[in-house]
Amino acid sequence: MKLLEVKAESRLSKILIGERLDNLIDYIVDRKCIIITDSLVNKLYGKNFPAGIPVIEIGLGEKNKTLQTLQTIFDSFIWNEADRSTLIIAIGGGIVCDVAGFAASVFMRGMPFGFVSTTLLSQVDASVGGKNGVNFSGYKNMIGVFNQPEFVICDVEMLRTLEERQFKSGFSEIIKAGAIKNPGLFYFCEENAERALKLDQDILTHMVYESVLVKATVVEADEKEKGERRLLNFGHTFAHALEKTTGILHGEAVSIGMIIAAMVSEKMEMISENETNRLRKILQAYGLPVEPNIDIVKLFSAMQKDKKREGDFIHLVLLESIGKAVTRKISYKQLEQITNDLRSYF
Repeated sequence: MKLLEVKAESRLSKILIGERLDNLIDYIVDRKCIIITDSLVNKLYGKNFPAGIPVIEIGLGEKNKTLQTLQTIFDSFIWNEADRSTLIIAIGGGIVCDVAGFAASVFMRGMPFGFVSTTLLSQVDASVGGKNGVNFSGYKNMIGVFNQPEFVICDVEMLRTLEERQFKSGFSEIIKAGAIKNPGLFYFCEENAERALKLDQDILTHMVYESVLVKATVVEADEKEKGERRLLNFGHTFAHALEKTTGILHGEAVSIGMIIAAMVSEKMEMISENETNRLRKILQAYGLPVEPNIDIVKLFSAMQKDKKREGDFIHLVLLESIGKAVTRKISYKQLEQITNDLRSYF
């Protein structure tokens, strides 16, 4: 097992990479707890949950990341006589972690919480960094808070029960971590695609650790996303618009979003065509999509409702090289012109 600590303003968060669900009991001794999970994880792993702890089950999919789901959770908190010392444990993927973390952060003005992350995407992204929230009116994470979990257990062994498409989707965030801040990780991903896709535990553990290390370093420097943390949004401005308009998985949308961002970087003469092609090749090696399959005008329209916009401007993350990203404040008028110029490429 490898331990990383995120020393953020809100809390010290321990990330336990390679720890097992079966050892969860060691982290909750003598504490009143409530577990939040989804129906699939409960079916697969409910028998491995610590005995005697109430379980709140939510539905599967992005459609359950809503205020209505929160109301159900809050009703269960009251029914189970939760108080401000009750530890909320999310066992699941990104949706479960986002919803449970937000519920714990606002109920009674704040309760402690921890995660057992069951998907590759959540192990390297959603469960790490302290962003918790729900969707609203069809827009991703429009209502949320910054608040760190006490701990995150990344059980790599649990990835064996992931559906293949969901599993591959998680590699986009690992590749993103390498692309923005760790060229060594990017190269490692290039060299080990076959072993990673075959669930080699040593390879996956290294990838998760290095990805989390990138995120932990950035979050420690900028927990509330006022500067450095914006780099973690590489590809995400386009990705959130793609998710809304096409319904593809988050990791798939990030893959396409990174290619568009790289092409914008190339258009602005920041990187070469060879670097864009290198990014495209590695994403394809992991079975990830690189074409948006949507009219670029529709994509731009959805991007205008991005929650990170500031008036007529948006902070867009671009590449200066593989392993080095920068943030540029770009007007929507300029971005519209750039994206329109890219239409012939898709």
